[in-house]
Amino acid sequence: MDKSYLDQRIRKVPNFPKQGILFYDVTTLFEDAQAFKMMIDALCKPYEGQKIDKIVGIDARGFLMASAMAYILGAGVSIVRKKGKLPYKTRMASYEKEYGPDTIEMHEDTIKKGEKVIIADDLLATGGTMLATIDLVEQLGGDIVGIDLIVNLTFLPGEKLLTEKGYKVNYLIDYDNEDIKE
Repeated sequence: MDKSYLDQRIRKVPNFPKQGILFYDVTTLFEDAQAFKMMIDALCKPYEGQKIDKIVGIDARGFLMASAMAYILGAGVSIVRKKGKLPYKTRMASYEKEYGPDTIEMHEDTIKKGEKVIIADDLLATGGTMLATIDLVEQLGGDIVGIDLIVNLTFLPGEKLLTEKGYKVNYLIDYDNEDIKE
């Protein structure tokens, strides 16, 4: 996989959603057919030959990743959404993110006990959303075999928090604070 090809296609937006934040807009990877295929193939590669039951996609770019990955890996898709967006009985988890508190939910019957699960999201920063998602998957009895991301912000604590808890984190591109150029 050509990381530089993907990196060149990620739009970097300074001061969004607030002053001092450099936003990595990966929607441009989904718009580029070659980049999208390259990204999904690379995310699925570590799981070749494994039985994966569900790919959990986190609202909203994670939905796109999870759907394509599930198709390739022969798995189902489960979704994590902001509070109040799912129509059936849910489990919820609250957490702190970079911009303040939030709550996410999953349908309570979307993961069955013992299912092999991959969690997919676009970017890992402080780890709040991911830790809340892990909590939901584990409440439902899922066995998390991997966490897949497009971007990891290595200067923030997300990856360390996850690996210290024993989770396998896979990502395609990492940025440290040295990479930030506005």
